[in-house]
Amino acid sequence: MLAKIKKGSILLVFLAFISLQAHAQLFTLGPKFGVSQGDVRVTNGFKGEDSKIGYHVGAFARINLPIIYLQPELLYTNTGGSFSNNTFDYDVKFNRLDVPMLIGLKLGPLFSLQVGPVATYLLNGELSSTDGNTRSNLVPPKEDFTFGYQAGLALDIGNFLLGLKYEGALSNSINGHPSVATDQRQNQLILSMGFELF
Repeated sequence: MLAKIKKGSILLVFLAFISLQAHAQLFTLGPKFGVSQGDVRVTNGFKGEDSKIGYHVGAFARINLPIIYLQPELLYTNTGGSFSNNTFDYDVKFNRLDVPMLIGLKLGPLFSLQVGPVATYLLNGELSSTDGNTRSNLVPPKEDFTFGYQAGLALDIGNFLLGLKYEGALSNSINGHPSVATDQRQNQLILSMGFELF
């Protein structure tokens, strides 16, 4: 009887271990952070200038399927850019909450392609101008919600994730400032790192 109980206990532990492993392979979660190089796409006689280095920090989840995976993320992002016209140079900074919803296509055990939409809530935007002598801070009328897309390549090594993506904007980040009549859309090149906690 004691031997049967031991065998039953071992079997239960083994089944529990297999169940946990299957769950871990299906669903993972962890922190994510990285840097970005952002610029602002402009029109109407304005031209883009220097890119700005930004950062992001947050978390991701991943639902693994046989060939693809779904990867929602929640990130705090600091980014910006600069542009000019014949008179003024402008700098713009954005603090945002980003929610990318990525689909990954597995290319093997290490690499995958990622693509998907990103929804952004703009916490605040700062717009400043200078004519070479005087610097002025402008209060930009912001679009609270903007939308874009992300596409790139991901590398998975054990529990370590590395990704390089491009983000393009589908809507305007600053809505029609009377002094800056241009289409200010945010674009970024994003390098990210993450760790699967389980």
